[in-house]
Amino acid sequence: MRQFFATCPKGLEYLLRDELVALGASEVHEALAGVRFSGELPVGYRACLWSRLASRILMPLDEFAAADEHALYDGIQRIDWSGHLAADGTLAVDAVSISSAMRHSRYLAQKVKDAIVDQFRDRCGTRPGVDLEQPSVRLNLLLRKDRATVSLDLSGTPLHRRGYRVGQGEAPLKENLACAMLLRAGWPQLHAEGAAIIDPMCGAGTLLIEAALMAADVAPGLKRGYFGFQGWLGHDASTWQQLCDEARTRADAGLRQLQPVFHGNDADPHVLSQAKRNAQEAGVIGFVRFERQSIEHLRRPDDAKGKGLLICNPPYGERLGQQQELVPLYRSLGDQARAQFEGWRLAVITSDIDLGHAIGLRAQKKYLLFNGALECRLLVFEIGGAAAPQRQVDERPLSAGAEAVANRLRKTMRHLRKTLTRDNIHCWRAYDADIPEYAAAIDVYAGVEESNPGQAPSTWLHVQEYAAPKEIPEHVASSRLADLVRAAGIAFEVPRERIAVKTRYKSKGGGKYGRMADRERFLIVEEGGLRFRVNLHDYLDTGLFLDHRPVRMRLRELARGRRFLNLFCYTASASVYAAHGGARSTTSVDLSANYLEWAARNLALNGFGGSAHQLIQADCLKWLEHDRGEYDLIFVDPPTFSNSKRADDFDVQKEHARLLGLCAERLAFGGLIVFSNNFRRFRLDAEVEEQFFVQDVSSASIPFDFTRNSRIHHCYELQARSGA
Repeated sequence: MRQFFATCPKGLEYLLRDELVALGASEVHEALAGVRFSGELPVGYRACLWSRLASRILMPLDEFAAADEHALYDGIQRIDWSGHLAADGTLAVDAVSISSAMRHSRYLAQKVKDAIVDQFRDRCGTRPGVDLEQPSVRLNLLLRKDRATVSLDLSGTPLHRRGYRVGQGEAPLKENLACAMLLRAGWPQLHAEGAAIIDPMCGAGTLLIEAALMAADVAPGLKRGYFGFQGWLGHDASTWQQLCDEARTRADAGLRQLQPVFHGNDADPHVLSQAKRNAQEAGVIGFVRFERQSIEHLRRPDDAKGKGLLICNPPYGERLGQQQELVPLYRSLGDQARAQFEGWRLAVITSDIDLGHAIGLRAQKKYLLFNGALECRLLVFEIGGAAAPQRQVDERPLSAGAEAVANRLRKTMRHLRKTLTRDNIHCWRAYDADIPEYAAAIDVYAGVEESNPGQAPSTWLHVQEYAAPKEIPEHVASSRLADLVRAAGIAFEVPRERIAVKTRYKSKGGGKYGRMADRERFLIVEEGGLRFRVNLHDYLDTGLFLDHRPVRMRLRELARGRRFLNLFCYTASASVYAAHGGARSTTSVDLSANYLEWAARNLALNGFGGSAHQLIQADCLKWLEHDRGEYDLIFVDPPTFSNSKRADDFDVQKEHARLLGLCAERLAFGGLIVFSNNFRRFRLDAEVEEQFFVQDVSSASIPFDFTRNSRIHHCYELQARSGA
C-alpha cells in the first residue's frame, strides 16, 4: 500500500475526496488544498488519468528532519535514487517552505538536486541532467516546520492542463475549477435527466468543453502526452497501458451517445474562434454550438425544451473592469434568466458578492472557491417555478446599535481574512463584547454536517451571551441579544437556523446557561489539517476550545516519539494533535463516558486507533494515585470547578498543586507538563514553583482572535527540578 497526496485549489477538497473514493482510493482524508489517500500504484495512475479536480498527484518517498541545509542534503542522500532515476535521465525539483528556518524555495530545490547528482556521480561517475519542462522524474519537496517530505510528482505537469487548450481568453478559467463549478451546480444529474447547458459568456469554452467531457465519460487526462511517472524507473507500463485502453473504450462509447446540448455565446468573435479550436482539439466540436451574442440578447435555444443549466464565469471587478461598470452586466443576466429560463438552474462565480446581488435572484446555495489566489463564491439559483422555497426574511432595518455590531463584524472579517486563509483557520472568534452594550461572544465555525458529509462546508455561528449588569432590565438585555444575532447573521450572510445561541435562564444559583436541545446535530470542522466533531447546540461548550488552538499546535510540536498523557481530556482534541505529531502513544483520561465516546470518534476521524491510543474513564486525581505508567509529555487542562456526583469536588486554585505533584510522579526523566486552566484569577502555588522549573507561556498561547481578553486562560510549561 502506497501513500499519495493530491493537491487542488482551495475549496475543492471535499469534492476531490469524493472523487478519489470513487476511483478506488482508501484512507482518504482532506487537508488544506489537497487530499491524502492510500492505494496500490494503479490507484495513483487512475487519479492522474481520471481526476477532474486535482492539480498534482504526489507520491511521498521519504520524510525526515531538516533544520538546516546539511540535514536536508544528508536526508536526500540517504534515499537510493538508482531505484527511481536512470543515470542518464533528467530531473526537476519543486520546493515549498512553510514555517521553517530555510525559506528560499529555489535554494532548497538546488540543494535537493545537488544531493541527487552527487550520489550518482560518486557511485557511477556520471550524473543525470536537468529538464524543467518534461523531466524523467519531477520531485516535490515540502519543508514544513523544519521537516522535509520528498515526493515523486506522478503528474509531471499540472493536471488541469488537459492537452486541448490552444487558445484562451483574457481571464482564463482553469479546467479543474470549471469542473468544480459544474459538479456544485449539479450538472451530472441534470445531464442524466436530459438537460441542456448554456454558457452565455463562454470565453475560450472551458466550462462547455469540460461539461461535454464529463457527460461523455472521457477521462480528462486521456489527451495528455506526458506524465511524471513515464520516465520513473518504478513505472509499470503494462498497467498504465491497460488503464488507458479502458479509458479510450469508455470515451468511444460515451461520445457515440452524446447529444448536442451544449451552447456557448460570447460577444467577442476572437474568443469564440479560440473556443471552437479548443473544442476541436478536445474532440467535442460536433456537440457544442457557439454563437456570437451579447448577454442582452440571451435566449433559450429552440431545441432546449426541458430543464437546463445556465453557468458562467463573468468578469469580476479585479480583472476586467470596475465594479460599477459591471453591475449592468450582472443585472442583465438576472433579467434574461427570469424572462427566458423558468425552471432552469443558474450558476455564477464571482469574487464580489455585491455583483452577485446585482443579479436580483436569491441564491439557494453558495460555495467558497478560489480562482488562483482570488477568493470567490459560486452562487447557485433556481429560476422561476423551480425555485426552492425561500425562508422568511426579517426585512426590518437594524437598530443603530445592531448596525454598529454588523459593521464591527465586517471590519473584523476584512482585517483577519488574509491571516485566516494563510493559516487555514476555519473556526475562530469574531466578536467578544467589542461593543459593551452588546455583551456576547460570537465564534465562527465552517464545517460540514456529520449527517451529510458530501455537502460543501457552510458557515455557522455560536453566540454566547454574557451576564448583563443587574441594573439592565431583563427585557432590554433580551432585545439587545436579538439585535446582535440579527446583525451577526446579516454580516456573515448566515441564516438564523445556522446560528446557535446560548442564553441564561434564572435559577436559585443565579443566571446559568441551559442545555438548548437534544438535537445531536454535529458538524465536522477542520483545524490544523485535522478534523473534529463539534456540536453548537446541545452543550455549553462545543467540543473544541478555540482559545487553546496554539496550545494544541505546541503539543503537536512536542509530541514526536513521546508517550503522551491527556488529563481531563474532554473530547481529546489535544490527543489527536499529539498523535498527528508522531507521539509513540496517547492516553486520554476523563470522567465522562459521553466525552470519551466523542474523543474516540475524533481519533477515528483522523485515522488513529488501536492499543497505542487509550481512552480511560476515571476521576483524574484518583487515577493518578493508582496509575503506574510513565509519560514523557503530560497535558493537564482541568475545569475551574467541578462538583460531579461521581467524583470529589474539585477547585483548580485549591487542588492544582496536588494535581501537578501527582503528575510529577508519572513524569519520565526530562519530561514536560503543559498545564492550562481558564480561572481568570488563578495564581500558581509557591509549592509548584519549588517543585518545578516554571515557564509562563500564557501570552504566547493565546491566539490572535482572542487578544481582546488576555486572561482567557493561563498556560505553563513545567519541568521537574532535579531530585524532585
